[in-house]
Amino acid sequence: MSADTRTKLLAGALRTLTEQGLAKTSARTIAATAGVNQALVFYHFGSVDELLAAACRHGAEQRVAHYRERFAEVGSLTEFLELGRELHAEERAAGHVAVLAQLLAGAQTQPRLAPATAAGLAQWIEEIEQVLTRVLSTTPITAFVDVPGLSRALAAGFVGLELYEGVDPEGALAALDALEQLSALIGVLEDLGPVAQRAVRARIRRSAGRRAQP
Repeated sequence: MSADTRTKLLAGALRTLTEQGLAKTSARTIAATAGVNQALVFYHFGSVDELLAAACRHGAEQRVAHYRERFAEVGSLTEFLELGRELHAEERAAGHVAVLAQLLAGAQTQPRLAPATAAGLAQWIEEIEQVLTRVLSTTPITAFVDVPGLSRALAAGFVGLELYEGVDPEGALAALDALEQLSALIGVLEDLGPVAQRAVRARIRRSAGRRAQP
């Protein structure tokens, strides 16, 4: 029964965040959503912040597991970006990205939320990094891409798109389109002959070298 109550509270916290936002999420509202006594929030988690932190980890684990098989089937950057567009639409419709965005914002003023929120985001980053490592390994740019850094940029970008889409839906779609244009550019590079590919690599090296100079 104790484990069942904890699960109800975790689900209740995520649902409350989705439906009411962080500002209106409290022990009372979470308990009401979960259908349990308010005192059980503190019995099982100690505080609302600790419950929210646990809910963030729990929610990320569930969502990443939901997409893991689809991530494993991705065979190219184009397929990955297509999946990213689908994922964005599905997660936005369900309110899951909004929860992570709210927790990231809340962590700015409630430091106890920061480690768990970062851990939740890290689960997405890990999956993205595995896919990027696989699909970029055969492309001409693989030696010049910081895959861990790019994975973090993409994860942060999708969370940011959730916020941006609320004020500029067309701009958010344009951002996704731009990523697909990047995929097309990599496809062009793959079609180049070996001489042209060496020239591109040399140009990328020179550009990287200039950025590295103080």
